Amino acid sequence: MADSFTADFKRFFGRGLGILLPTIVTLWILWQAFGFVYTNVAQPINRATRTAVLWVVPKVFEEQSMPEWFRITEDEILQAKVLGTVRPNASDQVIRRELRRQYLQGFWNEHWYLNLTGFLVAILLIYLAGVLLGNFFGRRLYHRVERLIARIPGFKQVYPHVKQVVDLILGEKKMAFSKVVLVEYPCAGVWTLGFLTGSSLRVIDGPAGGRVVSIFIPTSPTPFTGFTINVLEQNAIPVEVSIEEALRFVITAGVLTPESASIGQPAGAQGPRVIAAKDAQEAAAQARRSMTGAQPDTDAAGEPGQKGA
Repeated sequence: MADSFTADFKRFFGRGLGILLPTIVTLWILWQAFGFVYTNVAQPINRATRTAVLWVVPKVFEEQSMPEWFRITEDEILQAKVLGTVRPNASDQVIRRELRRQYLQGFWNEHWYLNLTGFLVAILLIYLAGVLLGNFFGRRLYHRVERLIARIPGFKQVYPHVKQVVDLILGEKKMAFSKVVLVEYPCAGVWTLGFLTGSSLRVIDGPAGGRVVSIFIPTSPTPFTGFTINVLEQNAIPVEVSIEEALRFVITAGVLTPESASIGQPAGAQGPRVIAAKDAQEAAAQARRSMTGAQPDTDAAGEPGQKGA
């Protein structure tokens, strides 16, 4: 009985972890990311915004039309000196400025939605940066500054790799994964999923004996790193698997496999076409023959067949 209860407890406890842990970890990561952005981005912008308000209000409003929290009377200055809420021996002007800062901070805290100012300003600044750096002169200026800071020791060892990952995810010129393909890599008989990125260098076509395409081979569990290989176009067999499914397959080291994986037509063809096992073997054999330059065996009728005894 005890053994049965222990086995059931382990099984259901593991099942509960499997169900709840992904959600909990995801929420924790999102919360940590929100806290980081709020503390390191939004809060400094909020402080700068309050400082700007204290500087702008006296220049925009007359004394009688200033906000209530901005008006500091002589009694309030005297009370601050008596209570010691300001620096000792400070001038009335310094005390007035400090009290305004404290009152604005209290007003800010009473209206929680004002804390969103930092996020909104950050979004606006990012948008303006994209507009300014998106034109011809902005791009040229950005590239010059980028080359300059990329020479800084320590910075130049990290920045290029971070930039590649960011450009891959968010850049306008993303690594164009047009389709998932199957190639024999790193040796014959070992099949690897890769991403077709486009045509390769044309100088490779001659030595390779045909039109060559470039394939990105991701590594587990970080698919943003990997290898770029060049194969003949006919040796890259299209697979009816989405980019997301292939990435999930790589990240989990093959644990999560696509439910509908089939070797089929290129992505531009109309409708998926599942190839039978015999056809898949013939496609693999054709790929190997293309790499070795061998000719298929034929029978007397000129059709592919087995060698005679």
